[in-house]
Amino acid sequence: MALRLVSDFDLGKDVLPWLRAQRAALVAAGAGGGGPGVLENNYESLRVLNVERNGNIIYTYKDDKGNIFFGLYDYQTKQNEHLYTFEKDLQVVSCSVNRERTLLAASLVQAAKEGRRNELQPGSRCLTLLVEIHPINNVKVLKAVDSYIWVQFLYPHVESHPLPENHLLLISEEKYIEQLHIQVTQEDGNRVVIKNSGHLPRQRVAEDFVWAQWDMSEQRLYYIDLKKSRSVLKCIQFYADEHFSLMFEAPLDVSLSDSGFKLVNFGYDDLQDQEKLSKHPTLCVFTNHTGSLCVCYCPNFDSWEQITYSVLYFHKGHGKTFTATLGHVDSRVTKGITFLSLDYYVAVYLPGHFFHLLNIQHPDLICHSLFLTGNSEVIDMLPHSPLQSLSGSLVLDWGSGKLYRALLNQSYLLEFLWNTRLDCEKLALLHCVLSCGRDSRRLEAKIIQWISENISACHSFDLIQEFIIASSYWSIYPETSNMDKLLPYSSLLTWDTEIPGITLVTEEIPLPLMKVHSFKGYWEKLNSNLEYVKYSKPHLHYNNSMVRREWHSLISEEKKGKRRSTVYVRNILDNAIKVISNLEARNLEPRLTPLFQEEDNHQRLLMGLMVSELKDHLLRHLQGVEKKKIEQMVLDYVSKLLDLICQILEASWRKHNLHPWVLHFNRRASAAEFAVFHIMTRILEATNSLFLPLPPGFHTLHTILGVHCLPLHNLLHYIDNGVLLLTETAVTRLVKDLDNTEKNEKVKFSIIVRLPPLTGQKICRLWDHPVSSNIISRNHVKQLLQNYNKQPRSSMMDKSSFSVEFLPLNYFIEILTDIESSNPALYAFEGRDNVDAKFVEEAALKHTTMLLGL
Repeated sequence: MALRLVSDFDLGKDVLPWLRAQRAALVAAGAGGGGPGVLENNYESLRVLNVERNGNIIYTYKDDKGNIFFGLYDYQTKQNEHLYTFEKDLQVVSCSVNRERTLLAASLVQAAKEGRRNELQPGSRCLTLLVEIHPINNVKVLKAVDSYIWVQFLYPHVESHPLPENHLLLISEEKYIEQLHIQVTQEDGNRVVIKNSGHLPRQRVAEDFVWAQWDMSEQRLYYIDLKKSRSVLKCIQFYADEHFSLMFEAPLDVSLSDSGFKLVNFGYDDLQDQEKLSKHPTLCVFTNHTGSLCVCYCPNFDSWEQITYSVLYFHKGHGKTFTATLGHVDSRVTKGITFLSLDYYVAVYLPGHFFHLLNIQHPDLICHSLFLTGNSEVIDMLPHSPLQSLSGSLVLDWGSGKLYRALLNQSYLLEFLWNTRLDCEKLALLHCVLSCGRDSRRLEAKIIQWISENISACHSFDLIQEFIIASSYWSIYPETSNMDKLLPYSSLLTWDTEIPGITLVTEEIPLPLMKVHSFKGYWEKLNSNLEYVKYSKPHLHYNNSMVRREWHSLISEEKKGKRRSTVYVRNILDNAIKVISNLEARNLEPRLTPLFQEEDNHQRLLMGLMVSELKDHLLRHLQGVEKKKIEQMVLDYVSKLLDLICQILEASWRKHNLHPWVLHFNRRASAAEFAVFHIMTRILEATNSLFLPLPPGFHTLHTILGVHCLPLHNLLHYIDNGVLLLTETAVTRLVKDLDNTEKNEKVKFSIIVRLPPLTGQKICRLWDHPVSSNIISRNHVKQLLQNYNKQPRSSMMDKSSFSVEFLPLNYFIEILTDIESSNPALYAFEGRDNVDAKFVEEAALKHTTMLLGL
């Protein structure tokens, strides 16, 4: 299953054994009366009522006499506690307990049984009570009205000492919400009583709303009211004191009836018919720590063939409306749609039909979200009973009384990644797996194994490219906020391929209007996201275009013999040294591949330039982050890029069991070397288009394997098209390792003539062969004649040692000798040992004959 539900709480395992033990103890003691001991066999009435901010769970059941028992399960200590018992046959609407467990608020209605007398006050349908339970003492009636009331204590973030004042929300079916301020005091030791029980101050929080949702973790109230027939979403943030603020208003293009009324996360409401839930619009709000704000909405079902639902990404400034095909017409929808919050994702689940995992951090491309349908695993993925998504990826199954923590199932996603054939699913799964963030080294190794087996199986995107970019992004993303705006998340900018079973429409939406001017925590991040949507056009994602231009400029200057400022170049190369040191410090295992064993100044320049440009980019756009932290993040990011390339190569090297002797030319290539050469070529293709640096030594190893594996005409084609880059190290080894057979001479000469002039001259001095002698001599003569000015020549010159029969050549040798004699230090002839004088003479004669046309 794509989702893994980890059980945090189960009524049957965590509460029921305790209740039975309590009953057995009381029966053994011959006790009677109230408390858990009166429970006989009425366990089916046991159900969860509420989950408080600290994780404590309030539950209830009825004994055989109809008395209502309230209990609490402490999430931290895993212990149960009896809170209170109402000795009346009533039905619980809602219940909440304050943080100190000294006050209990409960809302009750008359039990639906014929012939029962009204246990409540005359004329009232719903009774809302406030009970002192430390110890059990007074009961105060808060409301006795004809409409349902829901209750919820606020849980502020404060120190552990008891609060002098508690705050209780009352949510009325008459579409208003008010806050009660309850002062408490201690009497007779630890006895806690309500100080102002005669008059509890009330404050109206919201009114005329048609929908409301409580966020227990962040203590936020979301509600929708209808203004001129238009829905407006509002949010109220509650603070540690009695203060609260309206944070934003956002217009919603959703269809809600003024006569309707829906509450989300205010406890279990069994007063509604659960079978009719699918006939009502489903709406919920999800946020996470990155400053995201999503509204998920599904209108009434109007077709058995398809279902439409919308996700409004307010933090991105657009919304998407999805239409999913339900398959067969007779495949009726009997359960409502479920929206679940999963940190960086929102899951949309329709039991028996589909499961849609929506990427809320990067929702622009549909290929980054996973849509599954049409198999039994999807149908049975989650329980079919009503599920409620709480804060922090918590999911409550009201029917069974189980509380789960919903996590992406990394093992299943990896297995699915191996088996799927659709490119869109491969891409979405790759990002899902990397976002899990657990045991990244092991995870990367498994993905690399998958890539090596499926290197040519993807047609819509480059597997290596996407893996390098995505994995590097997730390695640095948790470090600070706004990284999703500044670093590339994917190598893809567009996606035009249809996703089977689903279509979508994207449209811009009005941004929330922030109602406060000072922000902290989540609100600061949300406001930053909204400001980015308003003003940041085009996008600020980093790319290497500046690095490309500067690198080409430096290489061009180097070829022309020009030199940039020594300090500038040294700083860039120092950046590269820091990256390599950072990489080596993080990777303590010895490398199998012969990388990082040579200077490779071109790659070091590219590495250093990327560090410099990325650092400047982050310094410009990351406000309030220390310069040292940014510098370290940049080093970590560039190191990660290189490390991933090394990991891919290491895995291939290990898989094919290559040995160091592959670096020698005097041997035949094996199938294993062909495989590694192919992987290296694909790595080069992936990095070239993004202009990413490669580990020093990569091009040398690639060229050596290319000489081994390719026929000469293919080899030269790869070199001429820039796939193989000739490094001095590789060519030096080639010249030394290969003997001077006719075939090898052809290889050597074909490669040497393709080298830059300066490198070619160095290599020729290492090759004891007439061809190299010819090249050396030509270069030497060319150098002599470049600055030749005709001067009167000395007739006393000793010509005996240079005398030849061909007079023009004799004259030419005299001129060269004269130039050399004029400045011996400047025109000293290097590589004299490798020059065959007879060969030079013959070559000169032949060349002159060709020039004269003889």
